[in-house]
Amino acid sequence: MITITPFTMNDYDPVIALWDASDGVGLSDADAPESIQFYLERNPGMSFIAKADGSVVGAVLSGHDGRRGYIHHLAVHPNYRRQGIGQQLMEHCFAALHAVGIQKCHLFIFKENQTGIAFWQSTGWSYREDIAVMSKMIEGEWQTC
Repeated sequence: MITITPFTMNDYDPVIALWDASDGVGLSDADAPESIQFYLERNPGMSFIAKADGSVVGAVLSGHDGRRGYIHHLAVHPNYRRQGIGQQLMEHCFAALHAVGIQKCHLFIFKENQTGIAFWQSTGWSYREDIAVMSKMIEGEWQTC
Protein backbone atom coordinates (compact mmCIF):
# COMPACT_ATOMS: atom_id res chain seq x y z
CA MET A 1 0.00 0.00 0.00
CA ILE A 2 1.28 3.47 -0.92
CA THR A 3 0.81 6.38 1.48
CA ILE A 4 1.29 10.01 0.51
CA THR A 5 2.31 12.42 3.28
CA PRO A 6 3.79 15.91 3.44
CA PHE A 7 7.56 16.05 2.98
CA THR A 8 9.33 17.02 6.22
CA MET A 9 13.01 17.32 7.03
CA ASN A 10 12.77 13.91 8.73
CA ASP A 11 12.44 12.55 5.17
CA TYR A 12 15.44 14.44 3.77
CA ASP A 13 18.06 11.64 3.68
CA PRO A 14 15.95 9.01 1.89
CA VAL A 15 14.51 11.65 -0.47
CA ILE A 16 17.95 12.99 -1.44
CA ALA A 17 19.08 9.38 -2.02
CA LEU A 18 16.06 8.78 -4.29
CA TRP A 19 16.68 11.99 -6.24
CA ASP A 20 20.39 11.27 -6.54
CA ALA A 21 19.66 7.83 -8.03
CA SER A 22 16.99 9.16 -10.42
CA ASP A 23 17.85 9.92 -14.04
CA GLY A 24 16.60 13.35 -15.01
CA VAL A 25 16.93 14.92 -11.55
CA GLY A 26 19.76 17.42 -11.32
CA LEU A 27 20.89 18.14 -7.78
CA SER A 28 22.86 21.21 -6.72
CA ASP A 29 23.70 23.29 -3.67
CA ALA A 30 20.05 24.38 -3.70
CA ASP A 31 19.25 20.85 -2.49
CA ALA A 32 21.41 21.05 0.64
CA PRO A 33 19.50 20.43 3.88
CA GLU A 34 19.28 24.10 4.86
CA SER A 35 17.96 25.06 1.41
CA ILE A 36 15.32 22.32 1.38
CA GLN A 37 14.27 23.25 4.93
CA PHE A 38 13.87 26.90 3.86
CA TYR A 39 11.80 25.82 0.83
CA LEU A 40 9.54 23.57 2.92
CA GLU A 41 9.01 26.32 5.51
CA ARG A 42 8.23 28.88 2.81
CA ASN A 43 5.76 26.49 1.13
CA PRO A 44 4.23 24.52 4.03
CA GLY A 45 2.26 21.39 3.19
CA MET A 46 2.94 21.63 -0.56
CA SER A 47 5.70 19.03 -1.03
CA PHE A 48 5.04 15.31 -0.62
CA ILE A 49 6.57 11.86 -0.31
CA ALA A 50 5.20 8.44 -1.17
CA LYS A 51 6.01 5.51 1.10
CA ALA A 52 5.63 1.77 0.64
CA ASP A 53 6.38 -0.57 3.54
CA GLY A 54 7.96 2.33 5.45
CA SER A 55 10.40 3.28 2.67
CA VAL A 56 10.33 6.43 0.56
CA VAL A 57 9.52 5.41 -3.02
CA GLY A 58 8.52 8.80 -4.43
CA ALA A 59 9.01 12.49 -3.69
CA VAL A 60 8.25 15.93 -5.08
CA LEU A 61 8.92 19.54 -4.15
CA SER A 62 6.13 21.99 -4.82
CA GLY A 63 5.65 25.64 -4.03
CA HIS A 64 4.67 29.01 -5.45
CA ASP A 65 5.77 32.59 -5.81
CA GLY A 66 2.30 34.04 -5.13
CA ARG A 67 1.39 33.95 -8.81
CA ARG A 68 2.52 30.62 -10.30
CA GLY A 69 3.11 27.19 -8.85
CA TYR A 70 6.27 25.19 -9.43
CA ILE A 71 7.02 21.48 -9.36
CA HIS A 72 10.61 20.34 -8.74
CA HIS A 73 12.29 16.94 -8.60
CA LEU A 74 9.30 14.62 -8.97
CA ALA A 75 10.80 11.13 -8.85
CA VAL A 76 9.52 7.61 -8.25
CA HIS A 77 11.79 4.64 -7.52
CA PRO A 78 12.08 2.43 -10.66
CA ASN A 79 10.52 -0.58 -8.87
CA TYR A 80 7.37 1.46 -8.18
CA ARG A 81 6.83 3.21 -11.51
CA ARG A 82 3.71 2.76 -13.65
CA GLN A 83 1.52 2.43 -10.54
CA GLY A 84 0.17 5.99 -10.57
CA ILE A 85 2.44 7.22 -7.76
CA GLY A 86 3.81 10.15 -9.76
CA GLN A 87 0.25 11.13 -10.68
CA GLN A 88 -0.83 10.93 -7.01
CA LEU A 89 2.08 13.09 -5.91
CA MET A 90 1.23 15.65 -8.60
CA GLU A 91 -2.45 15.69 -7.59
CA HIS A 92 -1.50 16.38 -3.97
CA CYS A 93 0.66 19.29 -5.15
CA PHE A 94 -2.16 20.67 -7.30
CA ALA A 95 -4.63 20.43 -4.41
CA ALA A 96 -2.24 22.32 -2.12
CA LEU A 97 -1.55 24.99 -4.75
CA HIS A 98 -5.23 25.36 -5.60
CA ALA A 99 -6.09 25.78 -1.91
CA VAL A 100 -4.02 28.99 -1.81
CA GLY A 101 -5.38 30.34 -5.10
CA ILE A 102 -2.66 29.29 -7.55
CA GLN A 103 -4.18 28.67 -10.99
CA LYS A 104 -1.21 27.69 -13.15
CA CYS A 105 1.88 25.60 -12.53
CA HIS A 106 5.28 25.32 -14.22
CA LEU A 107 8.13 22.83 -14.01
CA PHE A 108 11.68 22.70 -15.25
CA ILE A 109 12.87 19.65 -17.17
CA PHE A 110 16.09 18.81 -18.97
CA LYS A 111 15.52 18.73 -22.74
CA GLU A 112 17.23 15.33 -22.99
CA ASN A 113 14.92 13.80 -20.35
CA GLN A 114 12.60 12.17 -22.88
CA THR A 115 11.12 9.76 -20.32
CA GLY A 116 10.22 12.68 -18.06
CA ILE A 117 8.80 14.74 -20.93
CA ALA A 118 6.65 11.77 -21.99
CA PHE A 119 5.37 11.34 -18.41
CA TRP A 120 4.43 15.01 -18.05
CA GLN A 121 2.76 15.11 -21.47
CA SER A 122 0.77 11.96 -20.63
CA THR A 123 -0.62 13.77 -17.58
CA GLY A 124 -1.77 16.82 -19.57
CA TRP A 125 1.26 19.13 -19.41
CA SER A 126 2.29 21.07 -22.53
CA TYR A 127 5.90 21.23 -23.66
CA ARG A 128 6.69 24.89 -24.35
CA GLU A 129 9.14 25.83 -27.05
CA ASP A 130 8.31 29.55 -26.93
CA ILE A 131 10.21 30.26 -23.70
CA ALA A 132 13.62 29.46 -22.29
CA VAL A 133 15.12 29.61 -18.82
CA MET A 134 18.08 31.78 -17.96
CA SER A 135 19.97 31.44 -14.67
CA LYS A 136 22.55 33.43 -12.71
CA MET A 137 24.21 32.70 -9.40
CA ILE A 138 23.70 35.43 -6.80
CA GLU A 139 26.97 35.81 -4.95
CA GLY A 140 28.72 38.40 -2.87
CA GLU A 141 27.64 41.18 -0.64
CA TRP A 142 24.94 43.49 -1.90
CA GLN A 143 24.44 47.07 -0.88
CA THR A 144 21.02 48.51 -0.26
CA CYS A 145 19.83 50.57 -3.20
